[in-house]
Order: sequence, then structure tokens, then C-alpha cells
Amino acid sequence: MRTSEEKKNNRWLGVSALLLALIIWEIAAAVIVRNSFILPSPPDVLIAFIDLLEKGRLLLDFEVSMVHFVIGLGAALVVGIPIGIAMGWSHRFDAFLDPVVEILRPIPPLAWIPFAIIWFGLTAYSAGFVIFIGAIFPIIINTYSGFRGVPRIFVEAGRMLGCTKSRDLIRHVAFPAALPSIAAGIRIATGVGWMCLVAAELFGVSNNGLGMALWFYYDLHQMDCVVVYMLLLGIIGLAFDMIFRYYMDRHFLKWQTGEVA
Repeated sequence: MRTSEEKKNNRWLGVSALLLALIIWEIAAAVIVRNSFILPSPPDVLIAFIDLLEKGRLLLDFEVSMVHFVIGLGAALVVGIPIGIAMGWSHRFDAFLDPVVEILRPIPPLAWIPFAIIWFGLTAYSAGFVIFIGAIFPIIINTYSGFRGVPRIFVEAGRMLGCTKSRDLIRHVAFPAALPSIAAGIRIATGVGWMCLVAAELFGVSNNGLGMALWFYYDLHQMDCVVVYMLLLGIIGLAFDMIFRYYMDRHFLKWQTGEVA
């Protein structure tokens, strides 16, 4: 296992990479490109960030986007995990649902935008629906794979210890064994859903939102503000992933924290 000193050194490596990226960005913007419309420099972006923060625009856009994201990801979790469990646990459910899932899964989330507008109108639910479509299939597939990968000996041992009903076997044996795969699916779904946010907000569901603001400032040719929102999308997505991993590792996957390198 890695020592705390090694982990600390690795964090500094990450910080060094970020600083190097900023230096390269500044050199490219100030020396090579020399056109703030094509590539704003880090100081330009920082000034734009402070200006947007003082106006209160960033907080409002973040709140609106979080509503859209929570609707979409929450619905994907509520629907996707039970479907994945059913398909992974029962061959009959798998045979019944697999053709439908495999037909719908390759359809891009953006292709559902016309139906999102027709079904939900220009509301937060239509944006949430697009995010839902992007997030649900990673959850289904990884939950299914996790349940399919549960060793048969675990199930037999559970029966020997008194778990005779399928409900008890799923709750006490299969679900804990499949949890690493389910967690991986949720991580992927969170990233995909967050990437769908820009497209979900683009068709006018609200006057605010991180994705909506990004395109609004592009129309005004204020590329420094565009970069601010691009970086915010990346930083917030990273924060979601770090919080989720920390919570899962600390509360549910303690037994899996061993490291080989």
C-alpha cells in the first residue's frame, strides 16, 4: 500500500501538472496566438470570472443547472438500478429487456431533444430528461454486469446461512458483491449526464444555467466568459467525482481500498 508521504507527493505532481498547463496556456495565448477571441489568456479569464461572480450570475446559473442535473441523474438512478438488478438476477428479465435496452442504448441523448420538448415543454424536466437518457444506460449496464459477476459460491453460502428468498439474497449477498460495479456505473453516468447538461440547456428550457450561459456568451463573442463556464463545468464535474469516490470508499467500499501500486 502507498504511504501517506507517497500520496502527498502524488498530489504535488497533480498541482505541478496544473501549473505547467497554465504556463503553456499563457505562452500560447500571449506569444503564439495573440488574439483573445481565438484563445483568451488566463488573466483575461480570471478577470471575466471575477466580473461574473460580482454580478451574481455564476451562482444563479449553477443553481439552475443543479436542478436540471439532479432531476436527470436522480431519475436515472431510480429507474436504472432496479432494471439492472432485474436483468442481472433473472435470466427471464434479461431475455425480455435486453433487446429493448440494446436498441435504445446506441441512440445519442441529443436525438431525444425533440421528444423532450414535446413531452415536457420548455421546462426543467425536459433538460432533466436529456440528462436522464445519457445517464441511465451506464447504470443499467454496470449494475447488470455486477450482478452477473457475483460468484455462485456467494449465493450458495447465503442460502446455507438462511437467505432462502431472492429478496434476501439480493439485499445481503448479491448487492454488496456487485456494489463496486454499480459504483463505477454511477461514476460514468454522472460524467455522461454532466456532459449532456450543455446540450440539455441549449434549447431554451431556462434563461439561466451553465450550458445556456456558455452559448449566450459565445453569441456575444465574449470568449473569456465562455472559457470561464467551460472551466467551471470541468471543475464541478471533478468535484462531483471526488466527493462520490471519497464517500463510497469511506462508507461502502472500505474492504476494497487496498492498492498494489
